[in-house]
Amino acid sequence: MPRLFTAIEIPAEIGERLALLRGGLPGARWIDPENYHLTLRFIGDIDDALARDVSQVLGGVRRPGFELHLDGLDAFGGRKPRAVIAAAPATAALVELQAEHERLMRRIGLAAEARKFTPHVTLARLRGVSSRQVADYLATRAGFRTLPFRAERFVLMSSRASVGGGPYVVEAAYPLGAGSTD
Repeated sequence: MPRLFTAIEIPAEIGERLALLRGGLPGARWIDPENYHLTLRFIGDIDDALARDVSQVLGGVRRPGFELHLDGLDAFGGRKPRAVIAAAPATAALVELQAEHERLMRRIGLAAEARKFTPHVTLARLRGVSSRQVADYLATRAGFRTLPFRAERFVLMSSRASVGGGPYVVEAAYPLGAGSTD
């Protein structure tokens, strides 16, 4: 039973910049750079028949490629921080692609995603790290921003059940730009 999600991959040169942010936060479990991605839609643990349906409907997505960048670091979890992330602006092209994935998953019978889409790349998972430690970490890295990069495709990825951060496997890739109306 695969655990699936859709994502935009992070180019190696952006991953190298993100990897320089590792360290300086005791208790953080840092994501390996080859596992950096921006999740579009978490699908979850599904059977093989539904996984085939997911792959098939994603093959019908026709959207243009677009530019993205990462702009700032943040944390999820408030007083009990659980992750450090690099945020991505919610551009129209990104939000529309994510919304199409949501519609398609609901059309084939999956429940609606409960969480609001917040575009980001997870850098570290946290356990037992104080909000003060996270605030200090973020303060010393204020102003982080990457150069723009082009999203030329999205992928269907699988992961094994683990305590965080991969390994992830690209199960299928779908080009952006082919057959788009732009």
